[in-house]
Amino acid sequence: MLIEDDVDIRETITSLLEEEGVAVVTAANGAEALSYLRATSAPPQLILLDLMMPVMDGAQFRAEQVKDGRLAAIPVVVLSGHAYARTLASTLGVAEVMMKPLSLDGLLSIVDRYCAQT
Repeated sequence: MLIEDDVDIRETITSLLEEEGVAVVTAANGAEALSYLRATSAPPQLILLDLMMPVMDGAQFRAEQVKDGRLAAIPVVVLSGHAYARTLASTLGVAEVMMKPLSLDGLLSIVDRYCAQT
């Protein structure tokens, strides 16, 4: 799952991952993502999470995610261009942080590491 408010970034990452055979579900903010995750019977294997978003930012999303026993175990990788992203992410208990602008090879490596190929 990709949670990213910037439409261009969201569409670009989704297209790149889908070209590599990765199924991607997207959300424009944390609230939208939580609604989807709580309703789905098939949670994603990985969450790619932007930190700076309107409605519900990445930190707020992560706080809600870890409270939900069904969602808490899904690994989260923060994707951010924020100068203090690594510091903030370290307080959120995420698996990894990838700084924007993203490296396609780096992103694919992370996705491969966390997602079983089908």
